[in-house]
Amino acid sequence: MSINIKEQLLKEIEKASDSTLKEVLDFLLFIQFRELQQEQLEISLLSEPILAEDWLTPEEDEAWQHL
Repeated sequence: MSINIKEQLLKEIEKASDSTLKEVLDFLLFIQFRELQQEQLEISLLSEPILAEDWLTPEEDEAWQHL
C-alpha cells in the first residue's frame, strides 16, 4: 500500500464523524476477515493432494468404514 494512501486515509479519519468511523472500521474488519478466509481456503486446496496420499488408501477406508 502506498504511503500516500495511508496519509490520505489518516487525514480523512481525522475529519470523519464517529458513526462514519464505526462503519469504516466494520468494513475494514470485514475485508480483512474475507482475505483471511481466502488465504485459508487456498492453503487447504494446496495441501489436499499431499494429504490425499495418506487419506486415500485401503487402510484408511477400512479404518473409517464403520462411520
